[in-house]
Formats: sequence, C-alpha cells, structure tokens
Amino acid sequence: MSRKSKNYLIFFVSTFMLIIIIFTSGIGNFKSVKNVIFLIPDGMSISGTTLARWYNGGQPLAMDEMACGLVRTYSSDAPIADSAPAATAYATGYKSSTGFIAMIPDKFGMPGVNPVDKDKELSPVATVLEAARLNGKSVGIVSTSETSHATPADFSAHAISRKEMDKIAEQQAYNFIDVIMGGGANYFKADKRADKEDLLKEFKDKGYTYITTKDELNKVNTNKLLALFANGAMAYDFDRQGTDEPSLAEMTSKAIEILSKNKNGFFLMVEGSEIDWAAHANDPVALIGDILAFDKAVKVALDFAKKDKNTIAIVLSDHGNSGITIGNRSTSGDYDKRKLDEFIAPLKKAKLTAEGVEKLIKDDMNIDQIKSLISEYYGISDLTEKETEEIAKYFEMKKAKDPKKPYSLAYVIGPMMADRAFLGFTTNGHTGEEVVLYIYSPYNDKPTGVIENTDIALYIEKVLGLNLNKTNADFFNKIDTKVQEEATTKFNTKYNKNVALVYSDKSDSKNPKLIIIQSDGIALVFPENKNYCIDRDGKILKVFKSVTVFNGNDWFISKEAIDLIK
Repeated sequence: MSRKSKNYLIFFVSTFMLIIIIFTSGIGNFKSVKNVIFLIPDGMSISGTTLARWYNGGQPLAMDEMACGLVRTYSSDAPIADSAPAATAYATGYKSSTGFIAMIPDKFGMPGVNPVDKDKELSPVATVLEAARLNGKSVGIVSTSETSHATPADFSAHAISRKEMDKIAEQQAYNFIDVIMGGGANYFKADKRADKEDLLKEFKDKGYTYITTKDELNKVNTNKLLALFANGAMAYDFDRQGTDEPSLAEMTSKAIEILSKNKNGFFLMVEGSEIDWAAHANDPVALIGDILAFDKAVKVALDFAKKDKNTIAIVLSDHGNSGITIGNRSTSGDYDKRKLDEFIAPLKKAKLTAEGVEKLIKDDMNIDQIKSLISEYYGISDLTEKETEEIAKYFEMKKAKDPKKPYSLAYVIGPMMADRAFLGFTTNGHTGEEVVLYIYSPYNDKPTGVIENTDIALYIEKVLGLNLNKTNADFFNKIDTKVQEEATTKFNTKYNKNVALVYSDKSDSKNPKLIIIQSDGIALVFPENKNYCIDRDGKILKVFKSVTVFNGNDWFISKEAIDLIK
C-alpha cells in the first residue's frame, strides 16, 4: 500500500471513529432508571462546602463521593444568574432571564444563547416534574423556603415573575403534585391571599393530608401530603431547636417514603433554600449550619439510591453566592502560617445564627443588652467601639423604619464574625462562577467535564424516559387574545376550530379568565392557574392534566382543552 493510500485510510478511519464518538457520547447515552432525586443547595459555592467540611472536623461530606464535573450557571442575558432562571434551566432545559419561572424569556445577549422566535417569547415551558407526572410517576417538591419561592416554583409552576407567589401557590394546588413540603403556609390561606381563595381546603378536598409540625410528619402515613411548617420561610437549621419544624433530612426521608410507593417511579426536587440567604447576609454561621443540614438530606437520598439500585441522585447548586473565601485581606501576607483553628474556633462559639439572635431582641432593649445577647448566642464578646456603633445604628434605623437599613441583623454582624474567622466575602449578591456537579448513578454513567445548566434537564429527561417536547405540546398551546379579542370564525388555524369569539375576562383582576364562545353559543371558561374548564354557571365541564397559564397578554391551554372545543 502506498503512503498516499495509507494516509487516506488513516483519514477515513479517524473520521469514522470521530463520528462514532460524537453519536455515542453526550446526554443521549445514559441508562434509564425509575427515580430521580434532585437536591439543590441554593447559592452554595465550593468554598462554603470546604468551610463546612473543616467545621465538621474535616470529615467527608456525603456529597463528596458524587462529585463529577462543573456546571455553567449564566442566564440568557447575564453572566450572573438570579435563582429563577437558574432553576428554570434545570427544570426545563431552557435558559431564561431574571424573575422568570419556567418561562421562555424575551431577553437574550449571552454568547451561545440564541433568541427564540418572537412568537415563543414569554411562553410557559414544560418541566421535568410535569413530564414525569405525565409519564405516570409520582412527583414532589421539598424546600426550607416558602414552597412558592423561586426554585421549587420553577419545577411546579409558570409565571412571568417570581414575585407572583400567590399565583405560583395556586398552580401548585392544581398541578397534581403528590408531595409538597416546606414553608409558606400564608400563600395557601384564604385570609392571606389577595384573591381570598382557600387553597388549603382545595388540597384537603383532593384527598391530601395537611400537616404543620414535625411530630405530625413523623406519624403521617399517606399517599398525598401537603406539609407547611411555617407561615413564611422555615428557620435556619442552626435556629431550629425549640420550633416544631423538621430538618431537611427528615422531610426528604418522608417524601421518598411516600413517593416510592409508586411502582412506576418518582421525581423529587429537594432544595436547601437558605444556604443562599446565609450567603447573601455574609453570615458564615448560618451558611455552615444549612450546608451541613443539606448534606444530611443528601445522605438520606444517597442511602436510598444505593439500596434501591434504580435511582439517580443529583446534587447541584443553581449559582454561586457572596464570593466567600477561606482567607481574607488580613491574611494576604501570612496565609500559609494560619492554623485551622484560627478559622474555625470563632465560628464554634456561636449557638445561633445572627438572625436567630435578632429574634431574641426586644424593642425595649438597650445596646448593652443587645451586645450581651450577641456575646452569648453569636459568640462575639469583643465588639469594637465602631462595631457597637454599627449595631446601635441598625436598631435605630429599624425603629425609625428607615428603608436604607440592612435587610436583617445578619447583614451587620455576620461580616464581623467573618472578620474574626479570617473569611472573605466580596458581595451580598450572587456570583457567576461554575458550580460543582455531584451525581450518583447505579450504573456510574454520568455527565463529566464542564457542561451547561440546561444539560441537566436533558439528562433527567433521558434517564427517566421522558419527553419534554411532547409534554410542552400537550400542556401549553398559545391563544393570542390580542388577535382573538375580535370576532372570528377560526379559533386556531393549527387546530381548525370554529368559534364566535375569544377574549380575556379581566373583570376580576385577581382571577382573570379565558372565555371562548363556540359557534353554537356555548361558552367555555378557563380560569387562570386552574386545571379545568367551566361553563357560564361555574359548573366544571372537564379537568385537564395541566393548568391554564396567563402571562398578562396571552393564554396557554392544554391540548385536552383544545380538543374540548367544537
């Protein structure tokens, strides 16, 4: 064989092997399982896990053995992501922008993120939780924040703004979620909601068991559970003693116990929500406490997955936060001389988080009494004159209801603790670095290297045998009322339905409705955030597998709803 022929042979063999590698690698090549447990330590940066490990005597964390790669966290239009688009990427496989809850954005600009067709902007997009449910699996969400907060919301609802927590809670009540656990009871109570709807009654009427205490959680035996342990967010784990609240690990264990009854499998999302909040406050005590509490939940999931042998456990933060470092400006010249105890001993003195200390402070206390509480419960007994003035100023501003005051006492004294432990923080906001990907798979096949946050939804889709595109087509079909508020003979050219009129009824601003008048004069009414259609008299005509979503201009209804129209 000539040298030229050999070169051609090498070229063709190399090309063939490259094609084989391309088509047998990536998200499409992983083996399927029955269950996925996705645990999200919101805002957890790698220095936080390092610090928590040292605080815990250097013992490995449960998640350590699962580490396998890095994930890029940017949103569709910014290098630093808000929690809403960050979790949207994990839940749907779409990059989104600040505030959006499982919605396609209308803002782009980051390299490699291509704008969508204008017609698709501001559209809801199906989540892996919804696709799993459509596939016959049980589904659940667990968080230490309000369950209608950004991350749990992204898996279970759809909204233009994460601030629409009433709307999110309402969708959760109608989205067939088997287990909902966390805080945020006020978003389900009639007297606390703007629309005065009693969502707690709705859950009870649907056969859910509703509980509010740790003792009830230990005893409950049910297939459908709504467990709301606080009116707002739950306490930091460091501050949980003396409350009726369970740990994140206990909630995770109960959720798995309930969901695993389904022979078809389950999908569970668990969020350690307040790791993020502790990082925002630069409170290292709260940060460590909630990371270690989250890791105990990881152990529960990991132990189940190893025993079950048909479960994948994923641990993945949605973004970094605070720029925390072990070592700060004061260690610039002697960082390698500092002993471990210098970083950890100050932290060990704290019995509560800074927020926990603040809850002990009464309005009539003077600065000396406040300093005494900080000394006893937060472990700082050597406050400087300047630090004392900062604390006194905070409470003066709080008493005066000055909007310029820091969010909480943690924002004032957390950094003081950090200084004593030689820890650095660069911001009270999120950060844009990659986060560590942790996965346990019974087949040990998992993504590696540096991947996109959107790849996680595709990975879950693959290993659970889901179809996100089909779920999206089944659940969300756009009804453009800007065009259809005028009388028409065609409802939708795609479905070729004949109707007389389509319009938005906004007479009740808290409960808008899509109304379709058929050619025969019969009215079909689709209330926002509900999973059913009613007639003019309020009688339910049909219950659908998905909720009706309204983005303020356009309505999105299910294929089942369209099939109902004559």
